[in-house]
Amino acid sequence: MATRIHELDVADSDFDIRLNKLLARDKGYGADVEAAVREIIDKVREQGDAALLEYTRRFDHVDAASVADLELPKRQLMEALSGLDPVHKSALEQSAQRIGRYHERQRLETWEYDEPDGNVFGQRITPLDRVGIYVPGGKAAYPSSVLMNAIPARVAGVAEVIMVVPTPNDELDDLVLAAAALADVDRVFCIGGAQAVAALAHGTDTVPAVDKIVGPGNIYVATAKRLVYGQVGIDMIAGPSEVVVVCDDSVDPDWVAMDMFAQAEHDELAQSIVISSEAPVLAKVKDAIERLLPTMERESVIRAALTGQGALIHVDSLAQAANVVNRIAPEHLELLMREPRAFGNKIRHAGAIFVGRHSAESLGDYCAGPNHVLPTSGTARFSSPLGVYDFQKRTSIIECSEQGASVLARTASVLARCEQLTAHARSAEYRILQDTTTDRTGDLGVRRNRQK
Repeated sequence: MATRIHELDVADSDFDIRLNKLLARDKGYGADVEAAVREIIDKVREQGDAALLEYTRRFDHVDAASVADLELPKRQLMEALSGLDPVHKSALEQSAQRIGRYHERQRLETWEYDEPDGNVFGQRITPLDRVGIYVPGGKAAYPSSVLMNAIPARVAGVAEVIMVVPTPNDELDDLVLAAAALADVDRVFCIGGAQAVAALAHGTDTVPAVDKIVGPGNIYVATAKRLVYGQVGIDMIAGPSEVVVVCDDSVDPDWVAMDMFAQAEHDELAQSIVISSEAPVLAKVKDAIERLLPTMERESVIRAALTGQGALIHVDSLAQAANVVNRIAPEHLELLMREPRAFGNKIRHAGAIFVGRHSAESLGDYCAGPNHVLPTSGTARFSSPLGVYDFQKRTSIIECSEQGASVLARTASVLARCEQLTAHARSAEYRILQDTTTDRTGDLGVRRNRQK
């Protein structure tokens, strides 16, 4: 069965229309989904643990007497880690170490500076008090997601990390529990879906409310995160996974095809796009897709993703390729080409850039070190990968000396009166040391200085 992947050429008159259509993927926030999620959130907010037990029974087929029974003791996490196959344990530990080492470099520090007149200005960095991590469960288990979300929080200094993970039919994944142990997660609750997000946002008698919720999930989880934003912080609203590969004839087309498959096997809505200025390269990649796809375990999922959102795009030059990449603003960008660094310098919008033919995106998913939680659906235009900075707050520090305040107050007074905010102006004017101030027109007037 041939894969009907989209083929575009920048030279075609309808290129812009076809590309826009290709990128306009439904984010899944349908009215029916939103209505269902709102009902769940409201019920959890009002009924707390009772609602959690009801939804866990209904959706995950787990019948618990109390939410406390859905919490896993730390001992169980450590037992899962110690009982792992040695090869699996070593891989998990190496990944955790590399993720920690990379994120240590992201930690923000408090700073300040002094001005000659005695003013002191600065920025204080403090970690969030409590963070909630959502980890998908059920059909798929993602220990890498545990590490990528929890380790940066720990590096940031977050005092308490709460993890929620659905366990349909009481099925626990030892790799996920082991990852929670390695990342020093404080508490783990076997709850999932929009109800878990609601519990983390509003708190119940058993599940503590958090300051921020991070981690991927299905359409209901993503919608719930969007709806509770403001009550708590969130990392992002993640869409389906995506990769753009820019390549030339220096790379084996089989490598390109397999890198496309690596994204497409996530789900039917994933997107894999290849861009090249060499038409023969695109033809070879297409041939590789047809030859290798029947060998894949998730062939049907990959085929659906490539048929729905996959594309081979021909451009006239590398400069044109860079323009297309920046327009797409992909989650993952692979540069499988002779001079990847030079090309990479032209890219302004991408979640993560994998430089050179040996830098497979799959390495970044698991163990390279940088975070795999990345902006999707073009949001790399204004968003960044998850990092330590997402778990730290910045507080401005303003300390004015008597003389410094007097100088600043003159400027503040003028601007405040321009905006017709008299109380602002007078508040500033009380700090002026001289017997002059500004009237409503901004001209200097005379008054008694109340602070001499």
